[in-house]
Amino acid sequence: MCAMKSISVGVERVVELAWSFLILNNGILMVKAVGIFYFFAPTKQLDMNRKISAVIFFVFSYSIAYSQLDEEDEKQLKEVNADTIDGWKFTGNTNLNFAQSAFVNWAAGGINSYALSGLVALRLSYKRKEFTWENNLSTGYGFMVRSDVGFVKTDDKFDLDSKVGHLAGKGWYYSALLNFKTQYADGYSKTGNNEIISRFLAPAYFITALGVDKKFGSVYSLFIAPVCIKSTFVMDKTLSDRGAFGVDPGKTVRAEAGAYVKFSFQKDIMTNVNLKTKVDFFSDYVHHPENIDVNWETILTFKVNKYVLATISASLVYDDDIKIGTHTDVTGAFDSYGPRTQFKEVLGIGFAHKFK
Repeated sequence: MCAMKSISVGVERVVELAWSFLILNNGILMVKAVGIFYFFAPTKQLDMNRKISAVIFFVFSYSIAYSQLDEEDEKQLKEVNADTIDGWKFTGNTNLNFAQSAFVNWAAGGINSYALSGLVALRLSYKRKEFTWENNLSTGYGFMVRSDVGFVKTDDKFDLDSKVGHLAGKGWYYSALLNFKTQYADGYSKTGNNEIISRFLAPAYFITALGVDKKFGSVYSLFIAPVCIKSTFVMDKTLSDRGAFGVDPGKTVRAEAGAYVKFSFQKDIMTNVNLKTKVDFFSDYVHHPENIDVNWETILTFKVNKYVLATISASLVYDDDIKIGTHTDVTGAFDSYGPRTQFKEVLGIGFAHKFK
C-alpha cells in the first residue's frame, strides 16, 4: 500500500508540472499568481523543492508570454507541423569565445588572466512518413588561467539525447527517449583546492523513457513519460566510496524508476535574437516522489553578423541526491552537506559557424 501511495504521489506531481506547461498560453496570469504565492510563502509551510518549481513556472510564464504566437503564426506553424518531407536533416552551430586582461603598474589593481570557451550544438533528424528520429548533442568546455590561482574551469558539459516517435495523431507521437549527460574534466570543491568532487563519468546520468510527445512544428516539444529509468553512474572509486551523487558507498551505479517530463522551446523572439530553453523533471516512484529532480537550461543568442555571436546561457539544477557543502569549520573545510539549488551562467562573445 505504501508503494502504491508513493507511485500515486509521484505521478500526481509530474502530471501537475506537465499540466502547468500546457496551460501557460491560456493561463499565464494564473501561473504567475501561483508562482508568487508558492515562492513567498513561509518556509515552514512549503519546502525548497516547491519554491524551485514556482521560480521555474514564473520565469517560463514570462518567456512564453513574450514570445506568444498570434493567430497567423499559429496557422503557419500548424502547416509546418503537417509537413511530410522525408529524409535526413542536419543543423547545428559552434561558438568559440576568448577573453584576456593584463595589468602593469595599474594603480586600481587587477589580475592578469585569459579565458577560452567553446560551445557546440548539433542536431541530426530523420523523418519517413509517420516515423521520426531526432538526435541532439550539446557540449561545451571553458577555462580561465589566472596569475594568482592558475587554471580554473568555467564550463564543462556533455549532453546527448536521441528520441524516436510514431505519429499517433494531431501532433502527438508515441515516443521513446534516451539521454546521456556527463562532464569532461575534474571539478574541485573550491578554486585552488585539490579536493575533487566530480570528474569524467562521475557522475554520468543515463535516462530511458517511454511516453508521448506533443510537437508544435519546430517551436516546442512536450514529452511526458510515465515509464522511466534513471541511472546514475559514479565511475571513480574515491567518490563512489563516499557515496557521492546518491549511490550507495562502494557502489558505482544507482537506478531509479519514476516519471519523467521534458519540455523544449526554440524561437526567434525578435530579429537576430533566438531563445532556446529546455527543462526536464524526474520523480522517483519509491524514494521520496515529492522531491523532484529539475534540470533547466536556457540559451539566448544575439547575432551580430554572419560570423560573430553573443550568447548568454544559464543552467539550474536541483537533485535531492547531490549533497553540497553547506557549512565550514574553523579551518575552512566543509563539515556539513545537503541538497542545494545549483546555478551556472556563462556569457560569451566570439566567433560562430552555423550548419544548415
